[in-house]
Amino acid sequence: MKLRSNILKLALFATGLAGIVAEYVLSTLATYFLGDSVFQWTMIVSIMLFSMGLGSRISRIFKDEAQLLKTFILIEFALSLLSSNVSLITYTVSAYSVYTGFAIYSMSILIGLLIGMEIPLVIRLNDAFEELRVNIASVMEKDYYGSLVGGVFYAFFGLPLLGLTYTPFVLGGINFIVALAMLFMLWPYINAQSRKLLAWLAVLVSIVLIAGVLGADFVVRFGEQKRYADKVIYSEQSRYQRIVITQSKGEYYLFINGNEQLSTIDDVMYHEPLVHPPMLLHGSPQSVLVLGGGDGCAVRELLKYPDLQEITMVDLDPAMTRLAREHPVMQELNQGALDVAGVEIINQDAYTWLSSQTARFDVIIIDLPDPKTIELGRLYSYEFYKLCFSRLRESGIIITQAGSPYYAPRAFYCIEKTMQAAGFSTLPLHNQVLTLGEWGWVMGARDWPQGQDMRKAVCALSTGDLPMRWLTDDAFTLIASFGKPIMRGTEQTIAVNRIHDPVLDKYYRKADWDLY
Repeated sequence: MKLRSNILKLALFATGLAGIVAEYVLSTLATYFLGDSVFQWTMIVSIMLFSMGLGSRISRIFKDEAQLLKTFILIEFALSLLSSNVSLITYTVSAYSVYTGFAIYSMSILIGLLIGMEIPLVIRLNDAFEELRVNIASVMEKDYYGSLVGGVFYAFFGLPLLGLTYTPFVLGGINFIVALAMLFMLWPYINAQSRKLLAWLAVLVSIVLIAGVLGADFVVRFGEQKRYADKVIYSEQSRYQRIVITQSKGEYYLFINGNEQLSTIDDVMYHEPLVHPPMLLHGSPQSVLVLGGGDGCAVRELLKYPDLQEITMVDLDPAMTRLAREHPVMQELNQGALDVAGVEIINQDAYTWLSSQTARFDVIIIDLPDPKTIELGRLYSYEFYKLCFSRLRESGIIITQAGSPYYAPRAFYCIEKTMQAAGFSTLPLHNQVLTLGEWGWVMGARDWPQGQDMRKAVCALSTGDLPMRWLTDDAFTLIASFGKPIMRGTEQTIAVNRIHDPVLDKYYRKADWDLY
């Protein structure tokens, strides 16, 4: 009897592990396909917990105590099939339909319902072996312990090593092993008719799982390809993001979480205006800090300055910097910039790293993804810019990519206003990047001389002998010149973006991207 009780608790530990990881997988899929990670994680977890409540309620309909073990094993088989195929189902749906979110949220509900049935059934199965207070406490304890182990597994092993392709099969495998263990060890307690049914189901589920593992890579690559107009030549799910490179007519495009980051067609039309105005405006920078820029192209531009002594690049994702250093397309694009002596690469969160530093820099270049989520908006916040202000030397210059001044004007000018609140004298810049549209940056000076016009200073800059592919002396006037705002929203009050009062991600999401 004690053995049977321990088997039940061990099974619940394993299913607790699989259940929490299922929530994380679905949340990550929702973030990748639908965007806005905070919203997706919040809704997926909330909906699954709600569905678990419904599942607990549904478990009341199983009144035949003799059939509870059979029911529990059937639930584990169902969870095994569904959990192992969540990625394959999502990628398949994405290849043929725009309703990917419907599939993800439907699976969240179904898995939540099944998980919710597990605990009440185990408590009832274990009721004969322990008194109520011990039974409930020990069963819940094992489930919660399993959740902790599941979280550790997903964060450190599942997503970084197995990715979204194979992590679900670990979940399905756990549920399947639980079902088999219950079936084998408690075989004498199952009637003959149910034994036959469960044995055949075990064979069927095992075949489906094996076929899924063998065909998973093909299905995911097929679904991935359908998301892009051009041929996908590289894709990777890192711990932090989905990285994809596509190819078309001899040109290459880099995407992160489905959003274009750069193209070999026109990357210079983005990176030259990002790097050279602050470098030339400063005049004689000795040390430069690059936050983001894991593709290496900003560093490539910095290496055109022979007197520059120190380049430090802080990018969160080691997968991105590794790609920039090792993939032939990226190596050719950034000209091997990240392997040049004197370039220090640090894979940490920019905010956390900057908070722990006392070193000061002449120029800070911020080349981060668009602030479409709250966590990215943190790197465009008043608090972040105050940190940057304190890490600049006197006469230091900062520049950040700021999205589109025309498609997302409120987000663009929110960044400028936030930088001003942090103490910077600012100047907005923009350029027409062929594959991105009209794009913008905001440049700031730490100690700009009072009475001097920063725009006139930029317009007077000269590239001199620096080897440029797009930027000319005349182009400085072009990128520093704006007409009157014509897009909706710029006439409204724009707030400063703060960590405790984030507004930037809302401005970004409510922009006129449909015109783009």
